[in-house]
Parts: sequence; structure tokens; C-alpha cells
Amino acid sequence: MSVNPVATEVQNRLKEVQALVQRVKEASRFEDQQLRLAELESSMGADGFWDDPDKAKGVITELKRTKATVDGILAVEARLEDAQTLFELATDEDDEESLTEAKCESTEVAAAAEALELRTLLSGRYDSNSCYLSIHAGAGGTDACDWVGIMTRMYLRWGERHGYKTRVVDELPDEEAGMKHVTLHLSGEWAYGYLRAEIGVHRLVRLSPFDAKNRRHTSFASVDASPEVEDEIDIEIADSDLRVDTYRASGAGGQHVNVTDSAVRITHIPTGIVVQCQNERSQHANRAQAMKVLKSRILFEEEQKREAELSEMSGEKGNIEFGSQIRSYVLHPYKMVKDLRTEVETGNVDATLDGDLDSFIEAFLRLRA
Repeated sequence: MSVNPVATEVQNRLKEVQALVQRVKEASRFEDQQLRLAELESSMGADGFWDDPDKAKGVITELKRTKATVDGILAVEARLEDAQTLFELATDEDDEESLTEAKCESTEVAAAAEALELRTLLSGRYDSNSCYLSIHAGAGGTDACDWVGIMTRMYLRWGERHGYKTRVVDELPDEEAGMKHVTLHLSGEWAYGYLRAEIGVHRLVRLSPFDAKNRRHTSFASVDASPEVEDEIDIEIADSDLRVDTYRASGAGGQHVNVTDSAVRITHIPTGIVVQCQNERSQHANRAQAMKVLKSRILFEEEQKREAELSEMSGEKGNIEFGSQIRSYVLHPYKMVKDLRTEVETGNVDATLDGDLDSFIEAFLRLRA
């Protein structure tokens, strides 16, 4: 009796997925998570739950995250069971059409299980939070500022691909082209956990559109990421520790020119952290947003000092110039994107610059784990 190679392939894949789901359950302490979910749901039904709004909000946040973990594992297990049932029916009845369907389903459930496994690598205290991502031009002059603009689009596209709500918090245009720096906000669960993989210096090699002789130029930009923290987290910042400057927000000109000093720059004197915001409608709103970014940056730095593992998040950026990059994007004389930490590379530069960063992020998370 001949062996159906498709059936063998599906059977092996289903066994691999089953083993992978089991590893995920062990890594995420699935049974403990189920017990914790029951406790949280019970506490929400208790009398006086809303007497302390801040505490209640914390419980709800934890419940949502715990439920997402438990439900995610249960959903993959259910899909795996359905795929196994379909496969058994297809082989018992020697039904090629059902076997093809089982093959497709096994591929999809394998992808879902791998995504679930990747999520277990995000174990940092603030990995599940939204993220502030800052991009700064380094060596390379106008090309470096243009590179910041290209990277801004790349991360916005990545965010859109993953369903995050994205917006530009602050930007400082260069006089000729691109941006000197940009701060983005990516709102949604696990944004920070993923994007901390991007912290470091990014190097671009291309024929410069700003060189009249069309020569090859190398330019650099650095990326920083910090988690957005909840408002109820108490961080005392004395007014005497702040220097607040206001200035006119830059714009496109014409009727869009801002004639008031609505943009805000805040310097936290003890740490030297500088944040600014100009994209809100008023000085008050810009200051509130800048304080939120500052709070996140301060908290992140404190966590880096207290916990040794958080120091890995900052990368080893050094100067934003030759020899300090974590990833190179080469457009000439050949096309290649290569991450120097993980050795992951691709020749599809256009896809990468259009936000296809998952292979780089996943490799970094696995290496770090």
C-alpha cells in the first residue's frame, strides 16, 4: 500500500503543532493563568469593587491581558483539534479534497501557534504596553534626515500592518529634506515588547538623491523606544527639575503657519532627558503629551537601573555613525537588509522599508530569550 506524501506531511505538521502548543502552555504557566483569571473575574463581582477606581482599573487591565493569553491558547487548541478531526476523516475516507483542506488548516494553525509562542517571549514588565518610538538623524547630513523620514514611514506601515493606532507626536523637519527627529506613538497591546527590538543605530547605503554627481552615500539614524505607562503609576517630578520652553510649531506654510508659541520642549534637568511635542492643537495639550512622554522615559530609565535584564533593551547604540549600527540597509551596489545582531538578512529591501520587519523582530526576541 502506497503512502500518501500529503497525508504524511499533514500528520507530521499536526504533531509539531501539538508539541509547540504544549511548550507554550508550559512557558506561559497556563494552569496558573486560568486560576488567576477566575480570581480576577470573581473580584470584579465583589461588593465595593469600584470604591477604589485606580485599583479597579488595574484589575481590569490585568484581567484583559490574562484573558487574552488564556483565550489565545484555547483558540489554537480548538483549531488544532478541528484540524486533527478533519485529517482523520480525510484519511479514513481516502478523500483527497478533504485532505487538501486539512493541509491548508494545518498550515494556518501552525502559523497561529508560532505567533502564540512568540508572544511568550515578551516577558518584560512593560512589554504589553503601547510604545513611544523616537528616530534621530545621525551622521550623513541631509541624507540622514531623509533616512529618518523613510524610517518613519517604515514604522508607521509596520504599525498599520499589526492593527496599532499610530500617530506622530513630534517632528522637527530639516531645512532641505526629511526630518532631524520624529517621535511616534503606537497604541496597542505588545507594541513596546516588539519595538524594543528596533532600538539601536540603523545604517543606509544608497546613491544619494541630494548629490549632483549621484555618488554613493552612507547615512545613519538611531531609534529609541520607551513604554507608555499608565497615568496611575506615581512618578514625582518636581517643577524645579523641569525647564519648559515654548516655540512656534513648524508647519507647511501659508494658512497652516502657527502664529502662537504652541509647541513645548521640556528638559528634565536631573537626567538630561529632553522631550518635545508640537502636533497637538494647543500649548496645554502639547505640554500634557510631552509630560506623558517624559514620564515614560524616566520610568524606563529607572527600570534599566534597577533590573539588569532591562539593560538589554537599550542596545549598544554608541555614536550614530560608522561601526555602531545594529542593522544595515544597502540599496547600492546591491540590495540587502542585514541585522548584525541576529545575522537575519533579506534581499527584498522594498518590502522591509514598507514595514515588513517581523523576521528581524522575531529573530531578536528569540536570540534575547
